[in-house]
Amino acid sequence: MAVTATSGCLIIACGALAREMLAVRVANGWDDSQLAVTCLPAIWHNRPEKIPEGVRSKIKWGRKKGFKSIFVLYGDCGTGGLLDEVLKEEGIERIDGPHCYDFYAGHAAFDQLMEEELGSFFLTDYIARHFDRIIWQGMGLDRHPELRDAYFGHYRRVVYLAQIDDPALTAKAEAAAERLGLAFERRFTGYGELATFMTQARDKSEG
Repeated sequence: MAVTATSGCLIIACGALAREMLAVRVANGWDDSQLAVTCLPAIWHNRPEKIPEGVRSKIKWGRKKGFKSIFVLYGDCGTGGLLDEVLKEEGIERIDGPHCYDFYAGHAAFDQLMEEELGSFFLTDYIARHFDRIIWQGMGLDRHPELRDAYFGHYRRVVYLAQIDDPALTAKAEAAAERLGLAFERRFTGYGELATFMTQARDKSEG
């Protein structure tokens, strides 16, 4: 999602959230002059050590562009607290939560899902859409299918946290669960706290 004009508010986000953030912008009638978004590569979830300094670089870029307010739409995403250290140094606020599953489902609902079954593997629309590239190929299962049980043997179910009602996407998520040898559940979340955070960021920049 390219930033084409300087605005009062910039959100730096994970590329895996770009489609959903665009949908929230469209639903609210916002353009770059009201809330601009710039994304880092979604594939960095496989290289979380890149995320903290990548976000810092985007913060510096945003300041040079003259944005009044900058926010970050990332969970910790496997950085082991290093992202939060960068944000503390830079004085930047991020969405609350360790990962996108938490802020899509909502903190209480996610905790309940984990209480129900610790062995839960989560999919979002993005992961369901790109399951082959991110999971099957990304974890080498296309080359070494025998590793499936080593990676997923302690899981009991796939929980698909759906952002939109799309039967074709649900079918992809269910097929992914079958390939992993796991039970399948679907929970519709919509955009959850992602949408709330975007609205709050825009409101703060207007204040």
